[in-house]
Amino acid sequence: MLKGLVEQYIRDGQPVGSTTLAREVNLKLSSATIRNVLADLERAGLVKSPHTSAGRVPTVQGYRMFIDNLLTLKPLQEREIRNLKDNIGGELDTQGILASASQLLSGITQMTGLVTLPVTVKTIIEHIEFFPLSDNRVLAILVFSKNDIQNRIIHTDRNYSQDELQRISNCLNAEFTGIDIQQVRENLVQQMQEAKEDMDHLMLQAINMANQVFQQDTSSSPQQDYVIAGETNLMNYEEMADIKRLRQLFEAFNEKQSILRLLDQSLKAPGVQIYIGNESGYEVFDECSVVTATYSSDDKVIGALGVIGPTRMAYDRVIPIVDVTAKLLSHVFKLRNG
Repeated sequence: MLKGLVEQYIRDGQPVGSTTLAREVNLKLSSATIRNVLADLERAGLVKSPHTSAGRVPTVQGYRMFIDNLLTLKPLQEREIRNLKDNIGGELDTQGILASASQLLSGITQMTGLVTLPVTVKTIIEHIEFFPLSDNRVLAILVFSKNDIQNRIIHTDRNYSQDELQRISNCLNAEFTGIDIQQVRENLVQQMQEAKEDMDHLMLQAINMANQVFQQDTSSSPQQDYVIAGETNLMNYEEMADIKRLRQLFEAFNEKQSILRLLDQSLKAPGVQIYIGNESGYEVFDECSVVTATYSSDDKVIGALGVIGPTRMAYDRVIPIVDVTAKLLSHVFKLRNG
């Protein structure tokens, strides 16, 4: 009966009473028997009666019982899997791949999709190039391993010519090509601490410029950031339409720390992880469910992705979407690293 109640509530969003259960779930029981069973479920903490309604809705414990023991998943159709394959990867760089994955998660589920940046991609520097801009600014183009490209703008004490910047690029490429980015940072710190008179003028300019470039990416956390899409989709759900609650959620999306800590938990466990309401441990997600999965490269977990939505989400549909997307993303990174 719990299975029927949860499925009915997910479909309609209205408290489910004995009459509705008997009609919609086709239970071959009397209304009195159904009411007694519902009362037992309520005493067990699996359902509750909101306000003065005669119907019941699932509690967090009820959803957990349903997901762990009663849920029947709906595998994705071949055309849906093909659509995911066609839209993840291709010739995109890493940021583009993650953006397309988060947008697909959001678009298919009509909830919020997010993907963390991989922790082992973008480690080895393959090439550095500088180009002059106006107002004492320089465009730095960084090429990392696996064709990941980043552009950064740095401010200098004067305008540099293209010829000067080319010599600085050559100097840094000779020094750092093929080196892990963390080692580059450590080398820069050491070189900045050395007596400046021991360096020639060109090397000093190069080190100062490189220090600016790489200090823009100095997070000590291996899980630096994530790509998110579909935040405003949550406004379409009646149970999440409270302005105060939405504001708190959007602030969490911007501040990122709560979400990153939650996603970091999923990195430590295989398969799909589901956090229902207060199971996340973060008050801002008390009215949400978060469904996550990890993605890998060379059999090593490098990131996580997921969907954030109301606790009244279609778990039978969302879980396979998250699972398949994670596996496809793993395949993309495997090919890029192959």
